[in-house]
Amino acid sequence: MQFDIDLLSEHKDLFLETRAYLLSFEGIAEIKKERITTYMNAIGGICHMRTMPHGIDLGFLKGAKMEDTLGLLKGKGKAMRVLPLKSMNSEVIKYYVDQAIRLNGEK
Repeated sequence: MQFDIDLLSEHKDLFLETRAYLLSFEGIAEIKKERITTYMNAIGGICHMRTMPHGIDLGFLKGAKMEDTLGLLKGKGKAMRVLPLKSMNSEVIKYYVDQAIRLNGEK
């Protein structure tokens, strides 16, 4: 399971700190899947997270619809955008998670 692999990573501390922050948002739950750990609310998926060689990636499921005034999202797919992180930055994560939650409410 990817969660177990993430706990063995050199970026385990960053993973766990970010995990705790994501779970602090009201209504967000964690789903541990074979290949990824997903965070969702009652309406749908918010993001997923996994460790990477550089740190962690937060993949926003509706990232293509987000405003990216910070210019930090990567990817060119139809829906997904990835936020690569080398360190915890709660302000940046909140900026994107708040948008993801709002987008879920606009189904």
